[in-house]
Amino acid sequence: MHDLRRNDYDVTNSVQVSSTASVTDAVRELFVGAFPGEPFDRVAVSFEEFDKLFTGRMPGYHGVDTVYHDRQHSLDMTLAMARLLVGHERSVEARMRFGAERAVMALVTSLFHDAGYIREFGDRQHRNGAEFTLYHVTRSARFLARFLPSIGMENWVPISTRIVHFTGYEIKLDQIQLADPRDRKLGHLLGTADLIAQMADRCYLEKCRDRLYPEFVRETRVQRLEGEFEHAYRYVESLFDGKNPYLEAIDRNLGYLHRVLRTERWPMLRRNPPLFTSGDNQLGQVRGLMLTHLKALWA
Repeated sequence: MHDLRRNDYDVTNSVQVSSTASVTDAVRELFVGAFPGEPFDRVAVSFEEFDKLFTGRMPGYHGVDTVYHDRQHSLDMTLAMARLLVGHERSVEARMRFGAERAVMALVTSLFHDAGYIREFGDRQHRNGAEFTLYHVTRSARFLARFLPSIGMENWVPISTRIVHFTGYEIKLDQIQLADPRDRKLGHLLGTADLIAQMADRCYLEKCRDRLYPEFVRETRVQRLEGEFEHAYRYVESLFDGKNPYLEAIDRNLGYLHRVLRTERWPMLRRNPPLFTSGDNQLGQVRGLMLTHLKALWA
C-alpha cells in the first residue's frame, strides 16, 4: 500500500495536503471530535485567509514563491499539528490539557508559521522569499501579530509570536520565555509538526536535493525530535492504534536514502514532486539564486 501513496497526500494517503479545502475538512473533523460544541469558525476563516495569502490573492502580498516551503508543506504541517493536539488532549490529565481556545491559536500559528517567506508589494530588495530564510520566523511572528486581532484573538499574540519560533533557529529554544508550561508544550508540538510533516513527505528526498535553499539546515532533526521537543511526536499514536505513520514514513525515507548513498545510484531519486507556489517558474528562479549564492561563496 505504501507504494500507492500519492505525492501530494498525507502519510495516511487519505488527505490531499495540496488542497486547502481537504485539509480544512480533516482538521475540522479532528477539532470537533476533541472539543465538542466549540466553534471552528476562526480556524475556518484562517484557512481561507491562508489560501489567499499563499496563492497571491491577499492584497499587498505576492504569494508564496519558495519551492521547498510551499503551500503543501504548510497544510501538511497544520494537519500534523491538529493530530498532535488531539492526541495530546487524549493522553494527559485534565489540568495539562490545552483547551479549545489555546488549540485554535496553535492551529492558526501552524498555518502561518512560514508566512515570513512571502514577499510584500513594494519590496524591491528581494527577488524570492527564500532570501528571508535566516529571519523568516521573525517575519512570520509579525504577520501573526497583525492577523490574530482580525479574528478576535489579540490576547494570544504574545504567545503565538513566541511559540512560532519553535519552528526555526533564530532564537535558542531555552531562551523563549513562556510562563505557562502548556505553552512550551505547544511549542514542542509545533516544532515537531513542522519536522515530521517535512521528513515524512513522500518526495522528501527529491525536495531536499532539488529545492532546499543552501542556508536552511544547521541542526539535525533527530536532536530536536528526540531531545528538545521531548518525543512530542508520540502524541499522534493515540489516533492510530499505537502506531506512528509519520515515523514509519520517515524511516522509509531514511532507509531509501541509505540505499542511494550505498549504491551511488542517484537516478533512484526519480519522483517528480508537484509544486504549489503562486507562480509558474519558481523552481528555475530559486535554482538561479542558489547558483548566484554558490558563486559568491567561491569568489
